[in-house]
Amino acid sequence: MDGKTSTLKIASGQNLHAGSLTLFIDEVLKQADLQYTDLSAVAVSKGPGSYTGLRIGVSTAKGLCYGLDKPLIAVDTIQMMADGFLNANPDFNDLVCPMIDARRLEVYTALYSPMGDELEPVSAKIIDENSYAPELRASKITFIGDGALKCQPVIANPNATFLGDNFNSAANMSGLAYQRFQAGAFEDVAYFEPFYLKDFMITVSKKKPF
Repeated sequence: MDGKTSTLKIASGQNLHAGSLTLFIDEVLKQADLQYTDLSAVAVSKGPGSYTGLRIGVSTAKGLCYGLDKPLIAVDTIQMMADGFLNANPDFNDLVCPMIDARRLEVYTALYSPMGDELEPVSAKIIDENSYAPELRASKITFIGDGALKCQPVIANPNATFLGDNFNSAANMSGLAYQRFQAGAFEDVAYFEPFYLKDFMITVSKKKPF
Protein backbone atom coordinates (compact mmCIF):
# COMPACT_ATOMS: atom_id res chain seq x y z
CA MET A 1 0.00 0.00 0.00
CA ASP A 2 1.28 3.48 -0.92
CA GLY A 3 4.29 1.86 -2.56
CA LYS A 4 5.01 -0.58 0.27
CA THR A 5 4.55 -4.35 0.20
CA SER A 6 2.15 -5.38 2.95
CA THR A 7 1.72 -9.10 2.17
CA LEU A 8 3.94 -11.42 0.17
CA LYS A 9 3.81 -15.05 -0.92
CA ILE A 10 7.11 -16.70 -1.84
CA ALA A 11 7.40 -20.14 -3.40
CA SER A 12 10.26 -21.82 -5.22
CA GLY A 13 10.15 -24.67 -7.67
CA GLN A 14 9.70 -25.40 -11.34
CA ASN A 15 6.49 -24.82 -13.29
CA LEU A 16 4.55 -23.29 -10.39
CA HIS A 17 2.92 -20.50 -12.38
CA ALA A 18 0.20 -22.37 -14.22
CA GLY A 19 -1.18 -24.37 -11.31
CA SER A 20 -0.55 -22.10 -8.35
CA LEU A 21 -0.58 -18.42 -9.32
CA THR A 22 -4.30 -17.78 -8.87
CA LEU A 23 -4.27 -19.75 -5.60
CA PHE A 24 -1.40 -17.59 -4.35
CA ILE A 25 -3.32 -14.43 -5.25
CA ASP A 26 -6.34 -15.67 -3.27
CA GLU A 27 -4.09 -16.46 -0.32
CA VAL A 28 -2.36 -13.06 -0.32
CA LEU A 29 -5.66 -11.19 -0.48
CA LYS A 30 -7.03 -13.18 2.45
CA GLN A 31 -3.90 -12.51 4.49
CA ALA A 32 -4.21 -8.79 3.72
CA ASP A 33 -7.93 -8.88 4.59
CA LEU A 34 -8.85 -7.56 1.15
CA GLN A 35 -11.43 -8.43 -1.48
CA TYR A 36 -10.71 -8.36 -5.20
CA THR A 37 -13.02 -5.37 -5.48
CA ASP A 38 -10.77 -3.45 -3.06
CA LEU A 39 -7.96 -3.38 -5.61
CA SER A 40 -7.18 -0.08 -7.33
CA ALA A 41 -5.01 -1.60 -10.06
CA VAL A 42 -3.14 -4.77 -10.98
CA ALA A 43 0.65 -4.65 -11.46
CA VAL A 44 2.72 -7.26 -13.27
CA SER A 45 6.38 -7.79 -14.07
CA LYS A 46 6.52 -7.35 -17.84
CA GLY A 47 9.91 -8.94 -18.53
CA PRO A 48 12.38 -9.80 -19.85
CA GLY A 49 12.55 -13.27 -18.35
CA SER A 50 11.14 -16.75 -18.72
CA TYR A 51 8.80 -16.96 -21.71
CA THR A 52 6.33 -19.25 -19.93
CA GLY A 53 6.42 -17.36 -16.65
CA LEU A 54 5.85 -14.01 -18.36
CA ARG A 55 3.03 -15.35 -20.51
CA ILE A 56 1.17 -16.84 -17.55
CA GLY A 57 1.78 -13.83 -15.30
CA VAL A 58 0.63 -11.29 -17.86
CA SER A 59 -2.38 -13.41 -18.89
CA THR A 60 -3.47 -13.69 -15.26
CA ALA A 61 -3.02 -9.96 -14.65
CA LYS A 62 -4.99 -9.08 -17.79
CA GLY A 63 -7.75 -11.46 -16.78
CA LEU A 64 -8.06 -9.76 -13.41
CA CYS A 65 -8.14 -6.34 -15.04
CA TYR A 66 -10.87 -7.43 -17.45
CA GLY A 67 -12.97 -9.06 -14.75
CA LEU A 68 -12.60 -6.26 -12.20
CA ASP A 69 -12.47 -3.34 -14.63
CA LYS A 70 -9.17 -2.19 -13.10
CA PRO A 71 -6.15 -0.60 -14.81
CA LEU A 72 -3.02 -2.60 -15.63
CA ILE A 73 0.46 -1.48 -14.58
CA ALA A 74 3.57 -3.08 -16.09
CA VAL A 75 6.98 -2.90 -14.40
CA ASP A 76 10.26 -3.67 -16.15
CA THR A 77 11.82 -6.72 -14.49
CA ILE A 78 15.42 -5.49 -14.78
CA GLN A 79 14.50 -2.09 -13.34
CA MET A 80 12.64 -3.83 -10.52
CA MET A 81 15.80 -5.75 -9.62
CA ALA A 82 17.91 -2.59 -9.60
CA ASP A 83 15.34 -0.72 -7.52
CA GLY A 84 15.16 -3.57 -5.01
CA PHE A 85 18.94 -3.65 -4.65
CA LEU A 86 19.25 0.12 -4.25
CA ASN A 87 16.45 0.25 -1.67
CA ALA A 88 18.20 -2.49 0.32
CA ASN A 89 21.53 -0.63 0.09
CA PRO A 90 20.75 3.07 0.67
CA ASP A 91 24.44 4.04 1.00
CA PHE A 92 25.45 2.41 -2.29
CA ASN A 93 27.41 4.80 -4.55
CA ASP A 94 28.50 2.67 -7.50
CA LEU A 95 26.78 1.41 -10.63
CA VAL A 96 24.44 -1.59 -10.47
CA CYS A 97 23.96 -4.08 -13.28
CA PRO A 98 21.14 -6.63 -12.91
CA MET A 99 21.57 -9.80 -14.94
CA ILE A 100 18.98 -12.46 -15.72
CA ASP A 101 20.38 -15.75 -16.99
CA ALA A 102 19.47 -16.28 -20.63
CA ARG A 103 21.50 -19.51 -20.96
CA ARG A 104 25.15 -20.03 -21.82
CA LEU A 105 26.97 -16.68 -21.53
CA GLU A 106 23.98 -14.58 -22.55
CA VAL A 107 22.11 -12.39 -20.07
CA TYR A 108 19.26 -9.92 -20.06
CA THR A 109 20.74 -6.82 -18.50
CA ALA A 110 20.88 -3.03 -18.14
CA LEU A 111 23.04 -0.56 -16.24
CA TYR A 112 21.84 1.86 -13.57
CA SER A 113 23.30 4.73 -11.59
CA PRO A 114 23.19 4.70 -7.75
CA MET A 115 20.14 6.96 -8.09
CA GLY A 116 18.35 4.38 -10.22
CA ASP A 117 18.74 6.23 -13.53
CA GLU A 118 19.06 3.98 -16.56
CA LEU A 119 22.51 4.38 -18.11
CA GLU A 120 22.22 1.49 -20.58
CA PRO A 121 18.85 0.23 -21.83
CA VAL A 122 17.69 -3.33 -21.33
CA SER A 123 19.26 -5.69 -23.85
CA ALA A 124 20.34 -9.29 -24.39
CA LYS A 125 24.13 -9.48 -24.17
CA ILE A 126 26.64 -12.24 -24.76
CA ILE A 127 29.31 -11.65 -22.12
CA ASP A 128 33.02 -11.85 -22.93
CA GLU A 129 36.22 -10.49 -21.41
CA ASN A 130 35.64 -7.05 -22.96
CA SER A 131 32.12 -6.61 -21.59
CA TYR A 132 31.76 -3.43 -19.52
CA ALA A 133 35.49 -2.71 -19.87
CA PRO A 134 35.05 1.07 -20.44
CA GLU A 135 32.57 1.37 -17.58
CA LEU A 136 34.80 -0.63 -15.22
CA ARG A 137 37.76 1.61 -15.99
CA ALA A 138 35.73 4.59 -14.82
CA SER A 139 33.54 3.13 -12.05
CA LYS A 140 32.88 0.19 -9.81
CA ILE A 141 29.95 -1.99 -10.83
CA THR A 142 27.97 -4.44 -8.71
CA PHE A 143 26.44 -7.20 -10.83
CA ILE A 144 23.36 -8.85 -9.34
CA GLY A 145 20.92 -11.57 -10.28
CA ASP A 146 21.00 -15.21 -11.32
CA GLY A 147 23.09 -14.33 -14.38
CA ALA A 148 25.79 -12.47 -12.46
CA LEU A 149 27.80 -15.29 -10.91
CA LYS A 150 28.25 -17.17 -14.18
CA CYS A 151 29.76 -14.01 -15.68
CA GLN A 152 32.24 -13.47 -12.85
CA PRO A 153 35.07 -15.63 -14.28
CA VAL A 154 34.66 -13.99 -17.69
CA ILE A 155 34.60 -10.31 -16.69
CA ALA A 156 37.24 -10.76 -13.92
CA ASN A 157 37.85 -7.08 -13.11
CA PRO A 158 38.89 -5.69 -9.70
CA ASN A 159 36.21 -3.00 -10.00
CA ALA A 160 33.49 -5.64 -10.45
CA THR A 161 31.53 -7.19 -7.58
CA PHE A 162 29.20 -10.12 -8.18
CA LEU A 163 26.19 -11.02 -6.05
CA GLY A 164 23.90 -13.95 -6.71
CA ASP A 165 21.03 -12.20 -4.92
CA ASN A 166 18.24 -11.92 -7.44
CA PHE A 167 15.99 -9.08 -6.16
CA ASN A 168 13.49 -10.43 -8.71
CA SER A 169 10.57 -10.34 -6.29
CA ALA A 170 7.12 -8.81 -6.30
CA ALA A 171 8.19 -7.08 -3.09
CA ASN A 172 10.53 -4.93 -5.18
CA MET A 173 7.78 -4.06 -7.67
CA SER A 174 5.57 -2.14 -5.24
CA GLY A 175 7.40 1.20 -5.27
CA LEU A 176 7.72 1.37 -9.05
CA ALA A 177 4.11 0.24 -9.53
CA TYR A 178 2.88 2.93 -7.15
CA GLN A 179 4.83 5.60 -9.05
CA ARG A 180 3.15 4.50 -12.26
CA PHE A 181 -0.25 4.44 -10.57
CA GLN A 182 0.17 8.02 -9.35
CA ALA A 183 1.27 9.08 -12.83
CA GLY A 184 -1.63 7.27 -14.49
CA ALA A 185 0.86 5.23 -16.54
CA PHE A 186 -1.48 2.37 -17.39
CA GLU A 187 -1.26 -0.20 -20.16
CA ASP A 188 -3.84 -0.97 -22.81
CA VAL A 189 -5.19 -4.24 -21.43
CA ALA A 190 -6.38 -5.42 -24.84
CA TYR A 191 -3.05 -5.02 -26.60
CA PHE A 192 -0.38 -5.28 -23.89
CA GLU A 193 2.15 -8.09 -24.38
CA PRO A 194 5.11 -9.17 -22.24
CA PHE A 195 8.55 -7.82 -23.06
CA TYR A 196 10.15 -11.07 -24.17
CA LEU A 197 13.20 -9.26 -25.65
CA LYS A 198 13.96 -12.30 -27.80
CA ASP A 199 11.73 -14.52 -29.90
CA PHE A 200 10.74 -17.77 -28.25
CA MET A 201 12.78 -20.62 -29.69
CA ILE A 202 11.55 -24.22 -29.79
CA THR A 203 14.31 -26.80 -29.65
CA VAL A 204 14.16 -30.51 -30.29
CA SER A 205 15.40 -32.75 -27.51
CA LYS A 206 18.55 -34.71 -28.33
CA LYS A 207 17.55 -37.51 -26.01
CA LYS A 208 16.75 -40.74 -27.80
CA PRO A 209 13.18 -41.98 -27.33
CA PHE A 210 12.72 -45.23 -25.45
